[in-house]
Amino acid sequence: MRRRASLVLLALAVFFAALSPLLRWYAFPRLAKVPAGRYQTVVLEAKDATLIDYGTLEPRTVPRLTMIQTLKGNVEEANKVKKETGRDVVVWDTLSHAAGPDGAMVSQIPERYVFDAHSQQPVHAGGEHVDGTPVRRDGIEFKWPFLVEKRDYRYFDLMTRTSAPIHYRGTRDFHGLRVYYFEQTIPWTEVPLPRRLPLGITPDTVRALGLERWYSTRRMFWVDPTTGAPVNGEEVHQEEMRWTGHPEKKPITAFAGHVKMRPDYVDSTVALVKSQRQLVLLLTSYLPWGFLALGGALLVLSLVLEARDRRARAAELSHDGGKPERAAPGEGALSRGGSP
Repeated sequence: MRRRASLVLLALAVFFAALSPLLRWYAFPRLAKVPAGRYQTVVLEAKDATLIDYGTLEPRTVPRLTMIQTLKGNVEEANKVKKETGRDVVVWDTLSHAAGPDGAMVSQIPERYVFDAHSQQPVHAGGEHVDGTPVRRDGIEFKWPFLVEKRDYRYFDLMTRTSAPIHYRGTRDFHGLRVYYFEQTIPWTEVPLPRRLPLGITPDTVRALGLERWYSTRRMFWVDPTTGAPVNGEEVHQEEMRWTGHPEKKPITAFAGHVKMRPDYVDSTVALVKSQRQLVLLLTSYLPWGFLALGGALLVLSLVLEARDRRARAAELSHDGGKPERAAPGEGALSRGGSP
């Protein structure tokens, strides 16, 4: 009975030891994915910012510029792309809405981002665009892959419609999380004007005045390495209106400010990421290591039972070998030479 139990424990030990790497390297890449129907709003602010007055074409200082970024998962479009490509994809329709201190709209830029739900790499389908202009992304945007590595990534820039390296700058503590800090600098680049501007102004109106838009920024992200979700983001953002063909004329500052996530949205984002990272850790750390430890414990228990069983059988054999043999009936008389 003891031997049978040791064999069962040995089989279970092998099962859990094999399940550990299978869960980490096979199940996790297939189970972990970004939900297609996600909806999220983030509010950012730039205090004491410089903003152009399109009525006078003069820069002015405003106490606060608010930027509202809305992200909505388009499940219907994601299903269409999945039928076409056979891949699990996420389609995010986003809107970046900038408002002045009086709440009036400064600019609006819609965007569609299509990416693989598991790897977060772009999928070139489903009408990806920025402000209605088709784009073909190279690299990530909004979110890093699961289990972020300590290396540089290519990150898509909304304004220039191009990708550039975003550099890993070290590990930091942020609101009780150990996060990776990334930074990207976009040099001064001529960029398109948003199609939605205040006072009924259009990009054609600005171009007719002989002006073009230039932009530069230093972008910073604090990223949870487990989920790949940014828990904080900031930009030192600058925009200028430059005179076409007249470099001697002084540019007009269209916007200049340090854009930061509002503290209440930082707190809610950190809380959300802390809950989600437990699910990822369950598949990448807790269960694989737990199954491996369980397999090792079962193996030890199996060997202990097997050793006890062998010692018990050896003791029985030794005990049987020390007893005097009983003579069969009549054997004693024959051995002494007697007759029946």
